[in-house]
Amino acid sequence: RRLTKMAIVIQKWWRGYLRRKHFREIVETAYFIKKLNFYNQMAVRIQKTWRGYYARKHIHNFYALKKYLKSVSVNNELVRSELQEYAEMKENEDKMKDLEKKEKEKKYQARKMHYLLSTEQIPGIYNSPFRKSPDPMELLLRKSKPLTHRKQQVKSTFAYELYDWPTCKKPPAFITELPLLPTDRQKPQGPFRNPAEVLWQRYKPLEPTLRVAESSNSPPAKAREETRREEWRNRIHDTEFPPFSSYRKSDEKYEPLLCRSGKYGQEAYGTKHFREVYPQKWIADK
Repeated sequence: RRLTKMAIVIQKWWRGYLRRKHFREIVETAYFIKKLNFYNQMAVRIQKTWRGYYARKHIHNFYALKKYLKSVSVNNELVRSELQEYAEMKENEDKMKDLEKKEKEKKYQARKMHYLLSTEQIPGIYNSPFRKSPDPMELLLRKSKPLTHRKQQVKSTFAYELYDWPTCKKPPAFITELPLLPTDRQKPQGPFRNPAEVLWQRYKPLEPTLRVAESSNSPPAKAREETRREEWRNRIHDTEFPPFSSYRKSDEKYEPLLCRSGKYGQEAYGTKHFREVYPQKWIADK
C-alpha cells in the first residue's frame, strides 16, 4: 500500500511537470504569433504610407491633377457658352421661319380672299366706315393679286400598268380589286375590250386548291392520311364475282364500293352514281 502511494505521488508530480511544460510551450507559441501579427501590421502601415506618398509624388501628382481639372472646367464653360449661343441662334432661326411661314400663309389667304377688297361704292368687311384707318388686312388685300385657280392635273390611278412592258422588269402584283379608270381617258374606237378587264384576266389573283393551300404536315392532312391508310387496310373485298359468296342471293344485284379497282386500274369512285362503263359502245358495227 505504501509503495502504491509513493508511485501515485511520483506520477502526480511527473504529470504536473509535463502539463506545465506543455502549457508554457502553448503560451510561447501564442505570444510569438501575436508579436508576428503586430510586426505585420506595422509593416503594412509603413508600406501603405510609403506607397501613398510615392503615388502622390510621382504617379498621380495632386497639383497636376488639380491643374488638369481646372482646365477641364474652363473648357466646359466655353463649350457650354457656345452651345447656349447655338441654341439661341437655332431658336431665332425657328422663330424667323415661323414668321415667314405665317406671313406666306397670310399672303396666300389675302390672294384667296381678294374678292373681299373694298370698292369705291361698297366698302369691304375689313374697311369699316367706323374705323379711323383701314384694317391691315385691307392694306394687304390692296397689295396682293387675286389667286387664279388653275385646273389641277388628274393623277393616273390606273393600277393595271404594263410593268416596263415588254421587258417586264417588275413582277406584277396580284390584284384584289378593280380600280376606277381616270376620267380623262378616252376609250379607243372599235370593238376593244376594257384594258382593265384584259389585265385582270392576265394577272388574276391566285386561288390555290385545298391540296396546294394546305400543308401536307398540317393536322387535318395527317388525320386524313391516317383515315385513308385504315380504310385501305380494313376494306372489304370488292371483286364483282367473289368465289365464296354463298351468303349472297342470286337475284340480288352487287353494289360495288366507292373505293374499288376496275379494268384500267384503281378507280377513285364507284360506277353507279358517278361514272358508268359501256364496253359495247366502244366497238363500232363496221
